[in-house]
Amino acid sequence: MNPFENKTAVISGGAEGIGLAIGRALGQRGMNIVIADIDTEQLAIARDELTSAGIPVFAATLDVADAAQWQEVADRAIDHFGKVHMIVNNAGVGGSGGTIEDTHPRNWQWVLDVNLMGVVHGTQTMVPLIKSHGQGGWVVNVASMAGFGPLPLATPYTATKAAVVAMTENWALELSPEGIHTCVLCPGFTQTRINESERNMPGHYASESVGSSPAVTGFEGAMKKVIEEGMPANAVAERLVEALLAKELYVFTHPNYRPLAEARFYAAKAAFDIAAKSPVLAEYKNLPLPNFS
Repeated sequence: MNPFENKTAVISGGAEGIGLAIGRALGQRGMNIVIADIDTEQLAIARDELTSAGIPVFAATLDVADAAQWQEVADRAIDHFGKVHMIVNNAGVGGSGGTIEDTHPRNWQWVLDVNLMGVVHGTQTMVPLIKSHGQGGWVVNVASMAGFGPLPLATPYTATKAAVVAMTENWALELSPEGIHTCVLCPGFTQTRINESERNMPGHYASESVGSSPAVTGFEGAMKKVIEEGMPANAVAERLVEALLAKELYVFTHPNYRPLAEARFYAAKAAFDIAAKSPVLAEYKNLPLPNFS
């Protein structure tokens, strides 16, 4: 049985890269695809590509930071396909690389509005529609391996991706009784244009640079190289399909990144061991966990 047949997926950032690849992969398996993106020119190209492949597609312009635009996309998706079964919160930006001193507050705000609030708006808008038909569905949040480990000089990006992981963990517990499977896709470096995100930055986020050190310049050059040499977006999309069928929560695409993620977990384990031996905490270490049920 094909669980995707005749279902509808709404994909933010769907005009290229991972978003378009996911639309292609799901469309090939019988889904109706709504691609939404801030880049109208690229959106038209993506729509034509999916249409030429025989995939039912509807394209809508969307700035994910604007909750009202999300509602417009939802209304148009329902008008076009009748129901929504899946939301893929894929739209994301890298932001400018920078040290604490280099990173302008407007850059912080832009990355927060897109990478964090864009996911919140998308989920809050689409989940009621998924619940309404009683057939269950999916919430897919696209984070990054940067949500599981540090990426120095990219703090706004890593902070938002870690937040997306945490939100997904919460929503997975909340939505499971509704028959809605929730997962977080955490790719490593992938062949996209995320390092060119500022091409689509709305003007009100623009600011004069507060300075750029040689370390930042080197970082940006290194990022460009590893992205160009990264995994093809189609492979990431096929891995997501595999994970959706298996009902995985954490969807990893780069097994070679395991040591980076394990470093955090081993450090946390060591910190718990130290806390357990602390005389300050002797009377507290065997307290029961809080029960919220």
